[in-house]
Amino acid sequence: MRGLQLRAPGIPIAETELILHPNHSVYHLGVSPEQLATDIWIVGDPERVPLISRHLDRLDFSLHNREFVLHTGELGGKRLTIVSSGIGVDNIDILINELDAAVNVDLEKRQVKEKLTSLRFLRLGTSGAIQPEISVGTVVASKFAFALDGVPLSYEMEFNQDEIDLMAALQREGRLENGLYTAQGSDDLLQRYAIHQRQGITFTANGFYGPQGRSVRLKSKFEDLHWAQSFKFNDFSITNIEMESAGLYAMSSLLGHEALTCCVILANRATKEFSKNTSEMAETLIESALQVF
Repeated sequence: MRGLQLRAPGIPIAETELILHPNHSVYHLGVSPEQLATDIWIVGDPERVPLISRHLDRLDFSLHNREFVLHTGELGGKRLTIVSSGIGVDNIDILINELDAAVNVDLEKRQVKEKLTSLRFLRLGTSGAIQPEISVGTVVASKFAFALDGVPLSYEMEFNQDEIDLMAALQREGRLENGLYTAQGSDDLLQRYAIHQRQGITFTANGFYGPQGRSVRLKSKFEDLHWAQSFKFNDFSITNIEMESAGLYAMSSLLGHEALTCCVILANRATKEFSKNTSEMAETLIESALQVF
């Protein structure tokens, strides 16, 4: 996936298009370029940020605005930023746009910089498995992701061939409606963060209950996940379901960044198994990423 018709350097960005604070920091995050590393780890839960940053050798900067908590410091002589996204692709749209603006826009002149910076995003998340053989505690890396929220389709963009082929295969299932898009993760980050036991295709849902087939009082239309359990594309199956990865992959690719999601499985939707040690499993995922950073 790549973005088309990106704004060229020298063309001013209106105040209504990129809202800044009086100190020229970006609106929702409140962050400035010198406060960011090029390696950025993303978690959903704001409380998970300090669980990671406590392992840093040095903490240089921290902020908290709304659901966005951001810490930047140093680990093993390398700078690292950890930030929370909150829940959902709509938050990912805000997060990636503003992180990109912080490093690739001259915020005083309100113009795109001549020299662009490519960021590397690692999302460390939790997820539910779709395949019955994937046990809780397994770490799944998302080779591809797909979603129906349509947020990246708001931008001028085009898909790569693998994304086109995956989208066509999903559409042949006849269950997926308008708004479908597919996105591919970074192969470089997949090799760098070899902390997973399984690679696969991640379904990014635009909600937690009905859109993921959960029926509490209201009956979901999507309870039947058997089609997803039998789906194959290039030897990859649909391994898990969560709420951010497809948007992260899409927005990162469109803006020239790299992204990878590694999720620890807390529940298996096929076997109805749920972990009783969710905090410990999330901490193990974090420690694995720290070891290879």
